[in-house]
Amino acid sequence: MMLHRYRATGADLPFADLRLSHPGVAMEGYYWKVTDPSAGRVLIAGIGVNQGPDGPWATLFLGASNGFVRELALPGAQAGEDGVWARSGDAFYGDGRRLIVDLGPDARLDLTFSGVEGWPRRALGGSSIFQCVPGLNQYWHPWILGGVVNGVATIGDETWDLRGAQLYAEKNWGREGFPEAWWWGQGQGFAGGASVAFAGGKVTAGKLHTTVTALVVRLPDGRVIRLGNPGTSPVRANVRPGRWELRGRSVRWAITVDAQAPTEDALILPVPLPSHNINVPGDLENLTGSMRVSVRHRAGLGRWKTVWSGSTDLAALEIGGLERAAQEASRRRKQ
Repeated sequence: MMLHRYRATGADLPFADLRLSHPGVAMEGYYWKVTDPSAGRVLIAGIGVNQGPDGPWATLFLGASNGFVRELALPGAQAGEDGVWARSGDAFYGDGRRLIVDLGPDARLDLTFSGVEGWPRRALGGSSIFQCVPGLNQYWHPWILGGVVNGVATIGDETWDLRGAQLYAEKNWGREGFPEAWWWGQGQGFAGGASVAFAGGKVTAGKLHTTVTALVVRLPDGRVIRLGNPGTSPVRANVRPGRWELRGRSVRWAITVDAQAPTEDALILPVPLPSHNINVPGDLENLTGSMRVSVRHRAGLGRWKTVWSGSTDLAALEIGGLERAAQEASRRRKQ
């Protein structure tokens, strides 16, 4: 009973399975990203399971690098307490093996996954020690760092054959949707099959107010490095419209990420306000940004060795905030 109440705040103990839902939080979101390097295209799909005054409701979206985006707010949504899955009627179902989306005749997909590379079993997840703090406005965990996609998607007037594409999936949860401001990125399409993800923002819980960034790299050899623990592996983020620059270091590892993408080409994605039963335009996400990454390992006293570096032009890059995105949406409507 005490553990149930603790998890209802959004927090998790070390070594917990962060993929499971947290009954009691305002929003539990699930996000899948498909990268097809051979065709130079990217697809994203997501569901937010929201708890509103009239019961559960869903934030749904499907977006693609051809500029297509479709979003819906629908009554009724569920997320798994006994396994990782999320559903909203017949419009959306996703787990670690399959993703089915039907947001209209021009916004459909049916994908299956194989060779899934999950989060390695370790004490902490993507949010580091912050996962143990009750009542944060946002927690983050990348739970699939690689995999192979099979299936077809209808994106506007295009049909995409996604056989052999690369898979990434994550989830986020917390109080009343999203932080006041945040930044995020995820890159695949690197030579050798590496995967890179980061998430940062303004974190609050009661009197706690801080800014934190988490950075995760899955190397081509399968090793997973996570930086972002306060004190022991901090990540400095310099983020502004069109640029994402990260510098992270621990005793053993040093990682740099330099990414860029024009915000004027970004999709405007929905952000839920669970207690108001509405979505608002709060998220600017470009699906074909450029990303350069370098990973170094300490080889001895004062000596560092580069163990991997790579670049991709198929990185999803995001900058979010309700005020910023509302301004951008207004600007585009006037054009």
